[in-house]
Amino acid sequence: MPQAVKKHAEERMDKAIQALRRDLATLRAGRATPALLDRIQVEYYGAMTPLNQLANISTPDSRTLMIQPWDKSSMGDIERAIMKSDLGLTPANDGTMIRLSIPALTEERRQELVKLTKKFGEEGKVAIRNIRRDANDEIKKMEKSDISEDESRRHQDDIQKSTDKFIAEVDKVLAAKEKEIMEV
Repeated sequence: MPQAVKKHAEERMDKAIQALRRDLATLRAGRATPALLDRIQVEYYGAMTPLNQLANISTPDSRTLMIQPWDKSSMGDIERAIMKSDLGLTPANDGTMIRLSIPALTEERRQELVKLTKKFGEEGKVAIRNIRRDANDEIKKMEKSDISEDESRRHQDDIQKSTDKFIAEVDKVLAAKEKEIMEV
């Protein structure tokens, strides 16, 4: 039973790492990628809808994103959503598609992105620590009826080792993203 708790906790921690990677993929590192627009929500007929569900997003070159809406009447809504986002990009509408030119990052913008990266990393670490707390609580509940105090302590130590491993993974992912952002 405690092994199942530990396994479930590790699976949840792994999902937290995957979520962190997804969030970091939406940060601009100087190259155009459709993942930059993953967090953009467009108000479409009164409902907030992800941009990738309203349009085809492509990268014709390393500095340009092209957004081709399936419904031409949504172009204004898409432009407004991009302008309101924290991407700092200005859309160019040619009537059938929207082009986003990705300018080279300034040193100041790189520093801002590094701060944002660290914020995402801290959120990931908090999520992992919350998972550890939940798993330890489950183990402590088992201690009252199913397992001994020594076994409980041993399983909590195993959960702590897993937590440390996943926190180190967060640090590794953050270091790689910071290096990518600071590359000129």
